[in-house]
Amino acid sequence: VQLQASGGGLVQPGGSLRLSCTASGFTLDHYVIGWFRQAPGKEREGVSCISSSSSDGSTYVVDSVKGRFTISRDNAKNTVYLQMNSLKPEDSAVYYCATDLAPGDSCPPARPYRLWGQGTQVTVSS
Repeated sequence: VQLQASGGGLVQPGGSLRLSCTASGFTLDHYVIGWFRQAPGKEREGVSCISSSSSDGSTYVVDSVKGRFTISRDNAKNTVYLQMNSLKPEDSAVYYCATDLAPGDSCPPARPYRLWGQGTQVTVSS
């Protein structure tokens, strides 16, 4: 089982990117999926998460990205997206997706995240 994050790149301030988190070997909608980011010299930060489809389906975004980032699922594609709009230079980081592999859990999960994707670089710069 594995997760793969993709969709990062270089974008100008104010621009948009959509990150994808795709699973292989298991069905994403059974689990909480979280997005994290880590900038050079900084601690990893939780950005957003989405509950399993069998729970309340709730979502969470950290205050620093509220109103700009949206998390969603496409169960047919076994993918979770992070739509990032109005990007700022301080959003630059490696973004990771992860899951707690606890079926039916809701966000934020009580259990630690156990499976991580490899990360995708987001750079916001003019």
